[in-house]
Amino acid sequence: MAGETIGFVGTGRMGGPMAGRLMDAGYALCVYDTQGEATKPLVARGARLAKSPAEVASSADIVLASLPTPDIVKAVALGPDGIIAGNRASIVIDLSTSGPGAAKLIAEGFKSRNLTLVDAPVSGGIKGAVNGTLAVMVSCPKDTYETVQPILKHFGKLFYTGDKPGTAQTAKLANNLMAAAALVITSEAVAMGVKGGVDAKVLIDIINASSGRNSASEDKFPRAVLPGTFDFGFTTGLSYKDVRLCIDEAEAMGVPMVCGSVVRQMLAITNAKYGASSDFTSIAKVLEEWAGVEMRG
Repeated sequence: MAGETIGFVGTGRMGGPMAGRLMDAGYALCVYDTQGEATKPLVARGARLAKSPAEVASSADIVLASLPTPDIVKAVALGPDGIIAGNRASIVIDLSTSGPGAAKLIAEGFKSRNLTLVDAPVSGGIKGAVNGTLAVMVSCPKDTYETVQPILKHFGKLFYTGDKPGTAQTAKLANNLMAAAALVITSEAVAMGVKGGVDAKVLIDIINASSGRNSASEDKFPRAVLPGTFDFGFTTGLSYKDVRLCIDEAEAMGVPMVCGSVVRQMLAITNAKYGASSDFTSIAKVLEEWAGVEMRG
């Protein structure tokens, strides 16, 4: 209930706005981030600053984490100064995209401390985190889901995927693969159109009124490619990480990823050329260079 103390580890580009929404709802927060700057806006609003994830987990009954990679998630959850070393928390909500393998490992590791993992990756980007319009995929025991719903509802729309650890992660990876694939194929199509003499904006308008419309044509191209800003708000490094995770998990399940493997290659090229911190709409810049066109309009 609002008024109780909630822990939050990882208050960066996604975690910061989500933590802020919890403060807006009346929750008291105890926060930690390896980057001191990331916690300053929350501390200025009255959040308590902890020195480690363990201290956060000793200050709150429920701890949320929003972190960039599976290795960091595992270290924060199970490491020497991690959440598992706290003495109060009983529920840990992982909002990161860390993959089903990591979720299963962490859930198993938590058993010795009677900690319950709520696997709750989110989709919708920084804009969704700020506005509370994220898609939140949740897997955890049903009774735990009832407990955390009032907290998670402040982030957006909830989708319960079942009580098995990792099913929410599987759903998130599937979504992120499709989002990246849409960006790759739209970049190819628009580059061809521009090379053939069609204005980029006109072509995007045609696609969006036709059967080719997708998340890249409807949102990413108008916001970040056509203006030439390439600032949608999701890094190439994170998209590349998500797609690699997806392909690896799919192969382990025996599911072939023919198109997915090509999407991974395109992200690898974009990552190598523009760097992990570039915006993932930079995929379109790769196509611009290859085709010798600019997709503006």
